[in-house]
Amino acid sequence: WKSVFTLTRFEEQRLDSLEVKTLYIKFFDVDWDEESRSPVPVAKLQVTNNKLPEKIQVIPVVFISNECIRKTDPSQITMLANRIHTLIQDIISGNRFKSIKEIQIDCDWTQATKEKYFRLLNDLKQKVTDLPNGQAGYKLSCTIRLHQIKFLVKTGVPPVDRGLLMCYNMGNLKNPATKNSILETRELKKYSSNLSNYPLPLDLALPLFDWKVLYRNNSYAGLIQNLPGNCFTDAFTKRTGNRYEILKDTLLNGYELRKGDLIRDEQSDLKEILAAANEAGSRLKNTQLRVSLYHLDSVILNKYTTNELESIYNSLR
Repeated sequence: WKSVFTLTRFEEQRLDSLEVKTLYIKFFDVDWDEESRSPVPVAKLQVTNNKLPEKIQVIPVVFISNECIRKTDPSQITMLANRIHTLIQDIISGNRFKSIKEIQIDCDWTQATKEKYFRLLNDLKQKVTDLPNGQAGYKLSCTIRLHQIKFLVKTGVPPVDRGLLMCYNMGNLKNPATKNSILETRELKKYSSNLSNYPLPLDLALPLFDWKVLYRNNSYAGLIQNLPGNCFTDAFTKRTGNRYEILKDTLLNGYELRKGDLIRDEQSDLKEILAAANEAGSRLKNTQLRVSLYHLDSVILNKYTTNELESIYNSLR
């Protein structure tokens, strides 16, 4: 899930040892450009090597911000679908990705944006199904958030072939009282009652990542990412649980921290991942289930043994 695609030797080995069959690769984002008053592609994928084994199926993913959908005029939707489809095709052909069978759109849509977003999906589905020159068409999938499951009537069901349930980022990130906004099974249970009734076949995405949540004057001040595990030096003191207080003004990996700031250290704990997998998996009705782990990165993968990662997959078989 990066703008530059480069597989390290370690990542190749993990893909092989885990017998990974599918890789979601973000091709680009679509965001709103105020100057042109139109949606534009950003963070387009750059491929520095493409060492993917033949057996791995690539699913191109396009992220669209909900704000972009909200600001896009209905008259621009068909044009946006055409441009997304064309750019996907350009990246596929330009980097020799082979045997594409599915394309995925990632957007955290809401009740206010669903009409335009679903129109976009309908237009895209027609595009990817009816390819010229006798080419085989693609399936279209999209990401599904937990709130879209819980409030099914309000947010609607997207017109796609299948969904990918994002089983993370479920807590209130900005609330200082939240224990872990990445993953809490207790929080998941508040949203999962409609899972067995959801009318689309669903795949499951689970987290491996971590981050630090910064609070200043008891208010959310941002996310701090890519810090080493031993970052909590003598400039910090541990509070309760996973919270730390900064004792003096500190510059940490380019982040300016002030005395009195609080940091909540959020991890994707293996026990919590397995509990969430069990909770969601027991409610999903489709038997053909893909399980994805977010995301393919050497630093993240080094936190888990191969056996631990296998245990996540095995828990859903």
